[in-house]
Amino acid sequence: MLANCHGHFFKTHYLFSVFTQTSLYGSYFTIALPTQCLSYYLKGLDPTQNHLSSCFNNYTLKMAIMKNPTILQVLITLTMNALPLLSLLLLPLILSTTSAQLRVDHYRNTCPNVESIVHAAVTQKFEQTFTTAPGTLRLFFHDCFIRGCDASVILAFRNKSAEKDNPDDMSLAGDGFDTVIRAKAAVDRVAGCRNKVSCADILAMATRDVISLSGGPFYGVELGRLDGRVSTKTSVRKHLPKPDFRVDQLKSMFAQHGLTLTDLIALSGAHTIGFSHCDRFNHRIHRFKSKNRIDPTMNVGYAMSLRKQCPKNVDPRTAITLDPKTPQRFDNMYYKNLQQGRGLLTSDQCLYTDTRTRHIVNFFAANNTAFEHAFVAAITKLGRVGVKTTGKHGEIRRDCTAVN
Repeated sequence: MLANCHGHFFKTHYLFSVFTQTSLYGSYFTIALPTQCLSYYLKGLDPTQNHLSSCFNNYTLKMAIMKNPTILQVLITLTMNALPLLSLLLLPLILSTTSAQLRVDHYRNTCPNVESIVHAAVTQKFEQTFTTAPGTLRLFFHDCFIRGCDASVILAFRNKSAEKDNPDDMSLAGDGFDTVIRAKAAVDRVAGCRNKVSCADILAMATRDVISLSGGPFYGVELGRLDGRVSTKTSVRKHLPKPDFRVDQLKSMFAQHGLTLTDLIALSGAHTIGFSHCDRFNHRIHRFKSKNRIDPTMNVGYAMSLRKQCPKNVDPRTAITLDPKTPQRFDNMYYKNLQQGRGLLTSDQCLYTDTRTRHIVNFFAANNTAFEHAFVAAITKLGRVGVKTTGKHGEIRRDCTAVN
């Protein structure tokens, strides 16, 4: 809708406002954009988006949280023409309709202090080792992509036939599993909470907590998931992104879970923390079909540094940080690295080399707040994938590693 606005800047301007319900807090977002920006965008002007950086360095974000806990209004007013905003700011920040199955206050009557209990346990683990953060975050991603967000990735069977026994999951850090198990034990030590909170929900809350503890955004986590009863090694095959995937392959896999291209790029930003292993990218620095045997999309100086850390005969399990600049801080440095050819994996660097996604990378590199908003929107959507909310399909495990 169009609405008149008062104030010096808006005397000759109108705002295009989108009013929609969001699931993050069961609240509402109001996004306001100058109509001139939209007209430029819709007419296809400035296709190279040269003004991207300057645009997002000159917008004002005003947030007012009302006393009513069910209402959150966010007013974004741009002080200049924001050409790519329609697709890169407006759409990623508007979350889809509130999930009827999950609620932020799901445990308000059964275990009202669950979030503080989980947070305390996660914080204690985080302070012991930083691997807690990327380990937990990656565990959540792998869990949701296989059979949905149901903690099936944590199940352990004697015959080694569970998801975690698939080669693609065997690199999951033990600290991620330990974080959930410790948090579950802490919750169950509270008499009123014992066997009331699912491992799947604890993993979702722990993921939010490690992101926040690493300097990233703190957001409301939708809760109400049940734990799955099924976990098979074979179910993992061809359902997780490979390090050599290109944009088309990534886009197709994420779309299977209702995630958009912007969601994909925002979630890839989780690689701002964590590590990979030499065997996942050795071909880019030692065996690429080029004169110097280095992937031409990789910064040569970065490649030479990686060669020292991962010589040809190195143990393939040697860990290398995904973000060479700020490996222990959840920020938008990942995207700045991609701009400089410092993406460790092919699946990282392709987001910048592919012209279809480069402008989104530039967008997040230019504005950390925008990245955080898009990341929260994407991980909230990810947390809804394949959830089980009825006893027919799930349960609340007494032990996160075993079916009741």
